[in-house]
Amino acid sequence: MNLTEYFARIGYKEPSHKADLKTLTELHEHHIRSIPFENLSIHCGEKITLDLETIYNKIVRNKRGGWCCENNQLFSWVLKEMGYDITRLGSRVYDNLKDDYNPEESHLISKVIIDGKPYIADVSFGVSGQIWQPLELISGKDQPQLPGVFCLVEDKGVWVLQKTRRKPHVPNKSFACSSLVNKSLSKKIYCFTMAPRNIDHFEQKCTFLQTSPESLFTNKSICSLQTTTGFRALIGWTYCEVTYNYREDIDLVDVSTVPDEEVEKVLEEKFGVVLENKLIPVNNKACYNI
Repeated sequence: MNLTEYFARIGYKEPSHKADLKTLTELHEHHIRSIPFENLSIHCGEKITLDLETIYNKIVRNKRGGWCCENNQLFSWVLKEMGYDITRLGSRVYDNLKDDYNPEESHLISKVIIDGKPYIADVSFGVSGQIWQPLELISGKDQPQLPGVFCLVEDKGVWVLQKTRRKPHVPNKSFACSSLVNKSLSKKIYCFTMAPRNIDHFEQKCTFLQTSPESLFTNKSICSLQTTTGFRALIGWTYCEVTYNYREDIDLVDVSTVPDEEVEKVLEEKFGVVLENKLIPVNNKACYNI
């Protein structure tokens, strides 16, 4: 495991080893545009582990992506190696169906202190909930980024990440009313506290998410990658390409269906992912939108 290899993986050609906000922001942006958020291992008969060296080999050397406990654990290792003051936190993802946050922490994020100021780094939420740059840990401050306006709000020690976004335009009429496209202009993403979390804290949830028939991730095969203008996503056989602000206050959402025999080609050409084992795409009914 070494930083030079990681920098090459994310295309970071002029790495600075200065642990400042500029470098953190550059690393954050390079990571989300080079390494997908994906759960494809579940649908290839592979076990997802929390072992850091296994994650490093999977993502850096085998050029795969991963979900939050893989991507954000790798990212936190990188930041520690570079001398950043970092604390891992656990967050509870918002469930649109239940109109509430999930009862258990399943999403790993990082708090980074730079010059006495705290920031939230998260390189692995995927699709439209993905922050592009670290967020200042300040309650009630609007923080505009190309995906939309993010805001962290604190109440009695609980922090909530929410986002205001633009109207989606879906040219493909067969997907215009799809539940995959969330038309709400405001979105709650997750909530968290400042309680530090070791990676072992996520062990039981990691097992549940990749084995339970109730888990979103066993019901949908997902691959998502941010681009310079928006993001791409493949959910089962449904391919989405989103362009943020393609017209004033409107996001373009191009959606199409990929034939079964072309799924692996799309993964390689659009996400840079080549799988060792056979993928069985899944897109069962479950609450998930882009």
